[in-house]
Amino acid sequence: MRSLFWRIFASFWLAVALVAGLSMLLGRALNQDAWVLAHHPALDDFAERWSRVYRSEGPVAAQRFLERRKQRYRVDTQVLGEDGQPLVDGTFPARAAAYEARQDNPRRLPWRRLTEEYSNPATGETYLFIYRIPHPEMMAWHRESLFWPLSALAIALVVLTAVSLLLTLSITRPLGRLRGAVHDLGQTTYQQNSLARLADRGDEFGVLARDFNRMGSRLQDLIGSQRQLLRDVSHELRSPLARLRVALALAERAEPAQREQLWGRLTQECDRLEALIGEILELARLDADPGAARPVALRPLLEELIGDAALAAPEQRVEVVLQDTQATAQGWPDMLARALDNLLRNALRFNPADRPIEVTVTQQAGQLNIAVRDHGPGAPPELLERLGEPFFRAPHQQAPGHGLGLAIARRAAERHGGRLLLANHPQGGFVATLELPLTA
Repeated sequence: MRSLFWRIFASFWLAVALVAGLSMLLGRALNQDAWVLAHHPALDDFAERWSRVYRSEGPVAAQRFLERRKQRYRVDTQVLGEDGQPLVDGTFPARAAAYEARQDNPRRLPWRRLTEEYSNPATGETYLFIYRIPHPEMMAWHRESLFWPLSALAIALVVLTAVSLLLTLSITRPLGRLRGAVHDLGQTTYQQNSLARLADRGDEFGVLARDFNRMGSRLQDLIGSQRQLLRDVSHELRSPLARLRVALALAERAEPAQREQLWGRLTQECDRLEALIGEILELARLDADPGAARPVALRPLLEELIGDAALAAPEQRVEVVLQDTQATAQGWPDMLARALDNLLRNALRFNPADRPIEVTVTQQAGQLNIAVRDHGPGAPPELLERLGEPFFRAPHQQAPGHGLGLAIARRAAERHGGRLLLANHPQGGFVATLELPLTA
């Protein structure tokens, strides 16, 4: 994390510093003359002031203006008119002009030569100003003129450093908190409120923290449910195994005639154990990846399940009401069939033979509702919230089962993005409703 901190910090800092420095260097390298004309105190606004003196006071006053300028800044000046002839004598000595004319390389001259054109807005005349600044004066001015730019650059670098530091910390601190949360999650010590402050942010880190909180909560719930399932499974498997051990012990000591009677009990306990293991495996398979969802036609699915129910309990009757005979659900047929089969079997256990089991399929508000109602005694209201938990059975319940049917139906509904609602019907009986979204 420290390596990432310095990498981001250095990247931002160097990028901006290089851009600023190169911009200044390129600006000065490409526009040296313009930069000197705009910033040198002897040349700044000089052409306009001289032309105003020349127009209002005449050539003599304009010549004195040039001489005072030279005494103060040591800058020689010539002014040429539109015909190329000098308007005043200027301050450049004749012998120096002759020396300059003989030199073929301007870089060898002991002064810096600059030119500037100026158009008088009042008269429309154009003047050409020729400035000659000695190199020692130019170097002294450069040293003085660079003080404020360098000071401004130093201040800019300090501000840039502070901004880069804040920007880097705003990136690396949330990453550090996320890394700690991931570590805690891997050690099963994750706390839901460990990213509460980060989740309050309105940027991408806040969205990531909220998603991570949901993921962590979901994983903790899954780990807790798996641990609870293992405890419940171990508890539920003890009973049939204990009965098998007792039956085997009795069979070892029994007479041949009595032993034949115990074989039926052993077979029955093995069947119960096999059924329990099958339901446990079915509940565990619901957490596996079921593949891509696809449309499931409800009418043929319900007809097949009702046919199976008629074979299991021929004395019972099932009535199906479909508002739309072409109703389809988006999901996984095997998982949905298993959930509905468990709801039907649960209804068959409690429904009286003279009343039909009612299966109603409706669509509203973008979701599909499949309700299975029986006319049995219902469930105590205080136990409705616990129904659907693995291995939970209402006290004093006489109907066979292991308490996994409703748990499998609820888990299947959740895998489809829906939920299972359990309630007592206002007119009597018990109703279980699968609420499924029309899209997976």
